[in-house]
Amino acid sequence: MKVVLFCGGLGLRLRTGGDDVPKPMVSIGPRPILWHIMKYYAHHGHKEFILCLGHGGDVIKKYFLNYSECMSNDFVLADGGRRLQLFNTDIEDWKITFADTGTHACVGQRLKAVAKYLEGESMFLANYGDGLTDLPLDEQIADFLRRDRIASFLCVKPNLSCHFIALGEGGRIEAIKDGGRSDDIRINGGFFVLRQDVFDYLRDGEDLLGPPFQRLLTADALVAYKYDGFWACMDTFKDRQVLEDIYARGHAPWEVWKTPPSARPLVAAAGERLAGNGLHA
Repeated sequence: MKVVLFCGGLGLRLRTGGDDVPKPMVSIGPRPILWHIMKYYAHHGHKEFILCLGHGGDVIKKYFLNYSECMSNDFVLADGGRRLQLFNTDIEDWKITFADTGTHACVGQRLKAVAKYLEGESMFLANYGDGLTDLPLDEQIADFLRRDRIASFLCVKPNLSCHFIALGEGGRIEAIKDGGRSDDIRINGGFFVLRQDVFDYLRDGEDLLGPPFQRLLTADALVAYKYDGFWACMDTFKDRQVLEDIYARGHAPWEVWKTPPSARPLVAAAGERLAGNGLHA
C-alpha cells in the first residue's frame, strides 16, 4: 500500500534559538525522524511514499536528492576514495512522491491535496511525521480488514510529561502524582489505515480529526486499534532528547528492521469500536 506522510508542520515547540528545521527533519542519531518512520513502513513491505510538504519542504527535497547511503550502512572505501562498496542499502527500492500541499494547510487539506496520487488505491496508509512505534503493522491492517470500516487509527496511552494535583478543602494539596502513562486516558497515535471512501467524508478546509472523523464516527465507519507497546511522539525538545537517549543506548524499540521476529515481545493488541466523542488530537 502507498503511505501518505504529513510533513508540513511548523514544529514550533521543537525549535531552539534560530533553528528552523522542519519537524520531520529533526534528527535521531544520524537520520531524521522522517527516515525512521519510512524505514519502519518499508520493513513491513510498504515502500511507496507520498510526502505532503509544507514548511521546510525544500529541506526535505534536498535531503533525499543528496541522500548518502553511507550514513546508515557499513561500507568499504578504497583507492583513495575512488571506490566505494556498500554492504546494504536503505532506499534503493523506495518510490517517493514529493507533493507541495501548502505552508499553513491542516492535515485534512494536505490529504485532500494528494488524492490524485491515490487514484486506483482501494486502501492506503497515512501518518504524521513525528511518531515512532514497534507496532506489528500487519496486525493492525488485518484487524481493519476484519472489521470492514473506512478508517482506523492507533489508540495509545500518552506519555504525560506533567504532574496531576489532587486538591482538597480550601485548596489543600492532598497528592501530587506523576503523569506517566495513564491507564484511563488514550489518544490518537496516528498510524492510520484508510479506504478511498474517506474522501467522501472530507470537505474543503476541514482537518481530518475534526468534522470528517465525527462523520465517520456517526456512520460507525471508524475504529481505534488499541496498542500498549512502545509508542512515542516527538512534540517538544524534551521528547527529542528522550528519543535520542533511547537511540544512543542501542536497540531502539522502533527499529523493528534490526530485530529478528522471534526476538520481539508479544504485546496484546485489539481493535476497538469507537463510541461517543472520544477523539484526541
